[in-house]
Formats: sequence, structure tokens, C-alpha cells
Amino acid sequence: MQSQTSILLNRANLSSLPSDVMRPAYDVENVQTGIVHIGVGGFHRAHEAMYVDRLMAKTGDLSWGICGVGLRENDRAMKKVFDEQDNLYTLVEKHNDGARSASVIGAMTGFLMAPDDPQAVIEKMAEPEVRIVSLTITEGGYNFDASTGEFITTNPDVIHDIENPKQPKLVFGYLVAALKKRKESNIKPFTVMSCDNIQHNGHVLKKMLLAYIELFDQSFATWVNENVSFPNSMVDRITPATTSEDIVTLEAHGVKDSWPVVCEPFDQWVIEDDFCNTKPSFDVVGAQFVNDVAPYEKLKLRMLNAGHSVLGLVGSVAGLSTIHESVEAVQLKQLLSVFMEKEVMPTLDKVEGIDVFDYRDTLLSRFSNPFIKDTLARICLESSAKLPVFLLPTVRDNLAAGRDVSISALVVACWAYYSDKHASQDGKPLEINDVLADKLHKAAKENEVDALSFLKLDEVFGELAKNEVFAGCYHSHLERIYQNEPVLLLSEELAKSKLAMAKAS
Repeated sequence: MQSQTSILLNRANLSSLPSDVMRPAYDVENVQTGIVHIGVGGFHRAHEAMYVDRLMAKTGDLSWGICGVGLRENDRAMKKVFDEQDNLYTLVEKHNDGARSASVIGAMTGFLMAPDDPQAVIEKMAEPEVRIVSLTITEGGYNFDASTGEFITTNPDVIHDIENPKQPKLVFGYLVAALKKRKESNIKPFTVMSCDNIQHNGHVLKKMLLAYIELFDQSFATWVNENVSFPNSMVDRITPATTSEDIVTLEAHGVKDSWPVVCEPFDQWVIEDDFCNTKPSFDVVGAQFVNDVAPYEKLKLRMLNAGHSVLGLVGSVAGLSTIHESVEAVQLKQLLSVFMEKEVMPTLDKVEGIDVFDYRDTLLSRFSNPFIKDTLARICLESSAKLPVFLLPTVRDNLAAGRDVSISALVVACWAYYSDKHASQDGKPLEINDVLADKLHKAAKENEVDALSFLKLDEVFGELAKNEVFAGCYHSHLERIYQNEPVLLLSEELAKSKLAMAKAS
């Protein structure tokens, strides 16, 4: 990427972009919508949309373009950029050695703001050409109770959507309205595909949607159960939030893009081969269609996503700011390595073609990329939705097997301190961005009265506070952190102790 006068990114200027910026290898004017995607953010644009772009370039099949949908008011900024840039954006891959490669992605065909015109979204999803509706709505968007796994029927938006089916607020209302419209018109249903970091994401999505429909239409719930596919999938690509520096750097290299996406070079997508309508040939551009995604997703969620939370929560309390800085801290790098080997690996299933130790080493290398600058604040946001999925299943498996859970307990203790103090041990302010922020803070604040008050937040931890082994380990760590013992030294001690225990056994 060479410095030159910047050119505004739009269709008219595609041919004028710098030669080292890859442009779509197909006619973007002829791309048709085959996928509607709800929740267009950085990850979707670095992952599924990138795969569609690759597919169109390689096969010439332009029928799988993506129409984005924003359900929330803060999606309006994304729509504005898509409208101004003719649905184009730049994907910048940052390599460990400092090299960067930029590609213009032409997979998006439009962007609809659902609150502005709910019917337009429903009509788009009901079009026969749309064969997939995919989602990246984060864990919180699935409306389930983390402690029970059940649909939250008391959510005011759920009640609103049942009473106002033509003006829904949640994804479930839109899916129901569009699927009903297709059924009434005798159009084959679309496949509903979750791309969120939730174990068994397709099964969870199906369970939540059916639970919603059963509240008012058992017959239609039966039809959906019998006719609509919800494939599980495992997605992976580290995609930090775009910064103003990223925008300025790209502009200095010749492309004026209001919202580029930055990511690591690595990408992975494993998809259950279960579609009720035709599917794109993603396997010809690097994705895998498999019969069972479970071993792959468990590996990724418990190693990568939980690993991120280890670095995010412990690193934040230690006063660090990015994933790269956390891995640079030798105590934290060792803590994470030992966590993955001694607490996670014993809980994993065999994953065909993958050596878990190689996978661990690859993760440590990916995390060490100094040019990604993935912030710990981003990693820690919505931890109340993440830890029950990424970390706590590992804890419960280990407790059931009588194995040590000391590093997991340290992570939760750091989360409690973080939630209480809103600051690191050295006084650096910490951002709290969580739907349960007030409850987390209140529970953590009561640590002084009840040492297990945070752990007793049952909507997050379930019955974990009643487990004497975990509760005792957590309490011990928490006391030491509150006594201001440096968490990095505590991490070093814990990792060494765990390795010594493993050697002794």
C-alpha cells in the first residue's frame, strides 16, 4: 500500500483506486441479494461478507449478495456509510510483520433500518431469491436466561412483538413475519443461520424462535420445526473495532473510507451441512461443510473466546489495554498457556485434523499480533453474556471430574474486582459496557459484606456459589486482589503452581 492522494470509495471511483488495493473481481452492479443479514458489524464484514466476496470472484455466481438489516438505532451510522459508499467498504488485513493488505468488498447490496420500515425488511426476507437469513446479534440478542438456557418470555419487547406482529422489535418477530409470508405464498423457507459465538448456535436459535412462536401459534411452530433449517456454525476471525487511526492510515494510502474493517489474516468457518434451501458453495473458498460442528465450536469457544476473557479481565485489572500487551506480559502469557492446556484441553472432544497443542500455539501467535490492537475494553464488554458460554461450561466440566479450576476462579475474581472498582489495581479507569452492569456492580460492591455476593448472581453463575471447591478458590483469589497483591504476580504464581502439580502427578 503506497501513499498517494486519497479517493472517495464508491462504485464510480473503483477503477481509480490505488493498484495495490484489490477491487471486486466481478461486476458489483450485477450482484443480487440471496442473503439477508441481521446485525452488520465489523465481524460480519470481515467474515461472512468476505466469504461471499471470495465466492463471487471465484465462481462468478452473483446471486448471493447480502442485504444488511439494522434492528437498533445505533445501526444508523452503518447505514449512512453504506448509502454514501454504494455499499462498498475496505477490508484491511494486518499481519504480524507489519504488512497490510487492503481489499474492497462488494458483497453488500443494501442496508435497511428495521425501525424505519419494518415491512420493507419483512418483504425483503420474504423474497424467493433470499435463501439464507443470517445473524450476528451477539449473545444477548437471543433472549435466553444464561442460567437456565430458557427463553425470557417476560421481556417487554417479546410482549410488544406478539401484540404488534407487523412492527416487531426483536429478530424473532421479523423471522416469524417473513416465514409466514413465504408459507402463505408457497415459497420455500430460507435457512436461518447464526454466526454468533454461541455453542450450538443453530440449536439455540431454533429453540428460542420456537419458544417465541409457541407463545401464540403452536401450529406455526410445528411448521417451522419441520421445514426450516438452523445449521450450527463455528466462526473465527479476530476483528477489533475500527479506530480513527485506521481510517487516517487507509486514507494516507489512497482510499477515503468512512468505516473500513481491520482484521487478522486468519479466518475459519465450519458450517453444519443442513440447509432447507439452496446453499452457497462456501467450501470452494475455504469454509468447511461438516456433519457435526460441535467439536470445532467447543474447541474455539473454550480456547479462543475464553482465552480472550482470561486476557481481557485479568489484563484489565493489571492495568493493560490491549490483547497484544497482555500476551507481551510474560506472566499473563504463561497463565493463558497453562489455562488452555490444564483446564480447557481435558474438557475437549477429539477434533478431526486438529492438534490442540498446535491450535494453542497458533492462538498465542495470533494474540501477539502487535498491529491488531484489540482492546481489552472490547473483549470485556457484555461479559455477563460471554462467560456463561465461553468459560463456565469448562468450569462445570472440571468440577464434575474433580479437576482443578484455579485459573478460571482467578478470572471470575478479576471480573468481580473490575465490576466493583471500575478501575485497575493502579487506578486506571475501566469501562463497563454490559446489559447487567448495574447488577454486576451492586453484587460486587457487596463483597465486603458477603465474600460470595458476586458469585451468587444466579442469572450469570447459576448454582456455582454453592460449590465449595470453586467458591473457596474464588474467595482466596479475591481477597488477595483486594489486598492489592499485583494480579500479574498472582498469575505467575498460579501458573507455576499448576505446572508443578501436573509434574508431580
